[in-house]
Amino acid sequence: MTMPTPDIEQHPDVAAMRHRYDQLAETPVAQSADGLTFLAGLYVAMSPWVIGFSDHSALTMTNLFTGIAVALLAAGFVASYGHFHGMAWVAPILGAWAIVAPWAVDGPTPENSAIVSNIIAGAVIVLCALAMMSGGMRRTRS
Repeated sequence: MTMPTPDIEQHPDVAAMRHRYDQLAETPVAQSADGLTFLAGLYVAMSPWVIGFSDHSALTMTNLFTGIAVALLAAGFVASYGHFHGMAWVAPILGAWAIVAPWAVDGPTPENSAIVSNIIAGAVIVLCALAMMSGGMRRTRS
């Protein structure tokens, strides 16, 4: 005789945790941070063509992939923070990478406009991602 295995989805702790993540995602701070992170990711991805440094192929590819990754993470946080919260630490690292990328990637040092663009967009990503993470930490502690 086999006992039916309980469905983890029906566990009360799982429902409470999902409710807590839904509440967190609905705050104005979280929505603003998610939106700004998404927009900053899109900007980093398209900045080589907007600012005009697409002739630096290494930095162009770095910005394209970093920006797409940040935008996808932000979209995931908006769609389902409960499933993506474990990867929240990746977004500030990608923002920090966007800041140091003009000096870290191979090739000639890009123009000042490319450097300033990466620093500002990377700082926006780092600050917004930290705001998203701090909201989750505040919620779990209380």
